[in-house]
Amino acid sequence: QLFKVNVILYLFKLPQSLLFILFCFRCIKMALVHDLAESIVGDITPSCGVSKDEKFKREKEAMEKICKLLPLEVGSEFYSLWMEYEEGTSEEAIIVHDLDKFDMIFQAYEYETGESRPGELQQFFDSTKGVFKTSEVKDWADILESQRHDEQCSDEKS
Repeated sequence: QLFKVNVILYLFKLPQSLLFILFCFRCIKMALVHDLAESIVGDITPSCGVSKDEKFKREKEAMEKICKLLPLEVGSEFYSLWMEYEEGTSEEAIIVHDLDKFDMIFQAYEYETGESRPGELQQFFDSTKGVFKTSEVKDWADILESQRHDEQCSDEKS
């Protein structure tokens, strides 16, 4: 995911300045930290049937456990980045959240096409309806959905 976030961040065409570098570094750290809880609770996907509140509760408890194992300063930073991501309280959190959700539907698309299972992972696409906040990622999701639709129509004709 770190590689994907790096590549995608450059697609935002932000100015190459110290501020941009710091912004990217913060996004990368957030992207790394936001999934740490999955090492304990597993990857809770839309198909798991777990409510958002329950998912947050499980992941919060997991992050607290993980952060207690780290040096205080590092644990505090990790927990702070994770909460910022979960609450969407910064521009970085909003972008990383959008990139994470886009990555999820892109992976679903790759599985569907790679395994000749068109439309079988619709629940992943449904779970991102109205979620994207950045115009760039909204556009990418629209393009992906359109391409997916065109391929499904093409498969149905053959």
